[in-house]
Amino acid sequence: MRSYRDLFRTPEFTPFFLASAAQTAAQTIGGLALGTLVYGVTGSPLLSAVSMFGPQLAQVLGATVLLSGADRLPPRTALTGIALAFAAATTVLAAPALPIWGVFTVILLEGLVASLGGGVRWGLLNEILTKDGYLLGRSVFNMLSGLMQITGFATGGALLTVLSPRTCLLLSAALYATSALGTRLGLSARPPRSSGRPSARETWRTNALLWSSRPRRLTYLGLWLPNGLVVGCESLYVSYAPHAAGALFACGALGMFAGDVTVGRLVPPTLRPRLATPLLTLLATPYLIFALHPALPLAALAAALASVGFGASLVQQERLMTLTPDELSGHALGLHSSGMLTMQGVAAAVAGSMAGLTSPATAITAMALASLGMTLALATAGRRTRARESAAALQES
Repeated sequence: MRSYRDLFRTPEFTPFFLASAAQTAAQTIGGLALGTLVYGVTGSPLLSAVSMFGPQLAQVLGATVLLSGADRLPPRTALTGIALAFAAATTVLAAPALPIWGVFTVILLEGLVASLGGGVRWGLLNEILTKDGYLLGRSVFNMLSGLMQITGFATGGALLTVLSPRTCLLLSAALYATSALGTRLGLSARPPRSSGRPSARETWRTNALLWSSRPRRLTYLGLWLPNGLVVGCESLYVSYAPHAAGALFACGALGMFAGDVTVGRLVPPTLRPRLATPLLTLLATPYLIFALHPALPLAALAAALASVGFGASLVQQERLMTLTPDELSGHALGLHSSGMLTMQGVAAAVAGSMAGLTSPATAITAMALASLGMTLALATAGRRTRARESAAALQES
């Protein structure tokens, strides 16, 4: 599979793509509205950041209890149910009488539900497309995410100037319901990829199996840590520029789109494996300029340039799939998604706490430095692993 045209000619890819677009738009508009609502009520950078990225914090619990369902539930039914659950939860968040503790309770429940979604969604993509089409297909979904975030944050920012955050949350709930309908009508019923019933025990067993391989461990850490720490930078956009956060998010999404197009479509397959570390370095470096408290245009440029580095995840996911048996693909991708989102939630909480003690600009700079340090450490560990593998291969020969 070599072209985007081939992708959209594949049965079920287009309805799957459109349903995902509606869900991404819902997440984008709803997240910005909720972060703005919480910041307006509390004035807290920490609570604002965690309200936007808090569902990710619950991913770690879901990844240890629910993730075996990624390969053991019918994909269409699971994805439809997840979208409907988010529609209901977002409607509750829009309730005027809901206290702040209630907001975070709903956010926790959303995270538990979402922990199952990544594995089901990307495992299904792996079924819809041929093996050689996964990276191109995933790049299209990443580009979709970038475009919908550009549109969603720009639209959400504009809507928040004329509508209340609660009204925007209701719009988000309607988009989740649309995604559920598109999934139910556009996809065929498929059996689960693996037999057996979902259980916490099976989740733990498969997690341990996936984690037992050192190359897979390093790949997972590379997918989780540098990325998550940079999302800690992004979580402070609302407190850094309360009236222009939508512009910063939109510029970041534009950069992510450019990175995904470049890595997924333009870079030759032989070159891709060497790009992970340079892209992860790019992901953090532009944020160092926040040490100078840049004005909005320069801050937006830094966000766009840095987000090109998110293309590293495509390279890393391709490697993860080469290291994972087909029957565990959904679980493996779900573990990637849950771990990444958990780290993003943790980083948002850390960044928000740091911003409360210092300033948003200082916290953004510190999170970028931490991401750079983690990228360097993982690159060093990867080189050592490859050297050991080469030495072992020479001894066997």
